[in-house]
Amino acid sequence: MKEFLLPHLICPTCLPKEHRLELSVRRQTGDDIIDGSLRCPGCGRRFAIEDGVAILLPGAENEGHWRYEESETLNRYLWSHYADLHGADGNAAAIAAWAGALGRTGDISLDAGCSVGRIVFQLAAAGGPAVGCDLSLSFVKAARRLARDRRLKYSLPLEGNLRETFEIVLPETLPSDHVEFVVADALRLPFAKGSFGQVSSLNVLDRVSYPLAHLYEMNRVSRERDARFLLASPFSWTSSDIPEERWLGGTATGPYAGRAVDNLRALLEGKGKVLAPPWRIAEAISVQWHMRSHRNHCETFTSDTLLAVR
Repeated sequence: MKEFLLPHLICPTCLPKEHRLELSVRRQTGDDIIDGSLRCPGCGRRFAIEDGVAILLPGAENEGHWRYEESETLNRYLWSHYADLHGADGNAAAIAAWAGALGRTGDISLDAGCSVGRIVFQLAAAGGPAVGCDLSLSFVKAARRLARDRRLKYSLPLEGNLRETFEIVLPETLPSDHVEFVVADALRLPFAKGSFGQVSSLNVLDRVSYPLAHLYEMNRVSRERDARFLLASPFSWTSSDIPEERWLGGTATGPYAGRAVDNLRALLEGKGKVLAPPWRIAEAISVQWHMRSHRNHCETFTSDTLLAVR
């Protein structure tokens, strides 16, 4: 875990109280803490740093992350984030659209639910340090390995039992010196209030168990002035992932009846004073995102995207 992250870390278990975490180092290389722990002075809980990865989960067990730990799932996400860097179109258009919405900044930035980390590298390219957090240890380890080595091999099915191997090589335009990835819950972010000048949540909102709590957390860790919030989702609401009463759209009745993108716009602009201070919608676009299963099969969905500023 890179040292630049330390001033921003708090105990996720004690929220809404914010207790700064105290570092204990067993092994360190340069500015990278390889093994150690972070202790909360409030509740006394210790969070491990193992092989450079800080595990900052609010409880001992977290449901939902297991499905992202399988190697084939990891490989599919690596393709979706980086295929454009090894000759396939992949999601080049979506990444370009999202990167274009990111502002030039010297502030520290956050991508919550970062998966295998492509947008974190794009945030770093926009200037300043960048951190990504995800519930999947497998995803975080892969992103960290790519940041360290600047190249990573993976494979996917070609057809049947045949496979093809790809190698991601980060270009010079995507810096990795000041990026970091941690294991954390997007519903209880281990970062202090107002830590970030730029935040993003991309294709996450309809996958967390409490979408409104995720929005609240993203708002909490954003600065109250001179901040940008990039939010995207296909709004694939399913009751197997999220109780229907917690959906932010897709229902005919209730406080969030109608389309989620309209409800999100209203929430960001201050409706009900749930998110304060309010944001202003600077841009609204739709992008397509592709997930490859094998050479001749790709799933495609559309993500409605809002850029909010304040």
